[in-house]
Amino acid sequence: MPTPDNRSAKFIVASILIAAVVGWLAWTGVRDNKSYYVTISELQGMGNKAYVRHLRVAGNVAPGTIRQSGTNATFELLEQGKKLQVSYVGAEPPPDTFKDDAQALAIGTYGRDGVFHATQLQAKCASKYAPAAGAKPPTSAATVLPSKR
Repeated sequence: MPTPDNRSAKFIVASILIAAVVGWLAWTGVRDNKSYYVTISELQGMGNKAYVRHLRVAGNVAPGTIRQSGTNATFELLEQGKKLQVSYVGAEPPPDTFKDDAQALAIGTYGRDGVFHATQLQAKCASKYAPAAGAKPPTSAATVLPSKR
């Protein structure tokens, strides 16, 4: 029959082991899921670091470069005169707002082939959210409208 001291020692060892496993899983999960936001210029100047990190790169979709096949797409991103070839392979097709000249964010890894291999893609149409031509910008959120009496 185990003594009370023997049972508490086993409990302490088991608790330490469980805490160590949970800590290791949390640390590796955070490490593997973090991604760095870089510009195209920064990406091209990172050297070998670019090939081992999970990255986010933004730019405008170059007109006429989108080639889509099912849920996959290839295109070029432009940012301050720099170009980046992107290959998107995802479970979902690119969003509806993914068109020529749209702002896009590609999330993935940079390959030694000079192509950014994206697994996630986000896009927005800037013209949809921009004020109409000639419209006055909003003054502030605290603007008081006249009441109707």
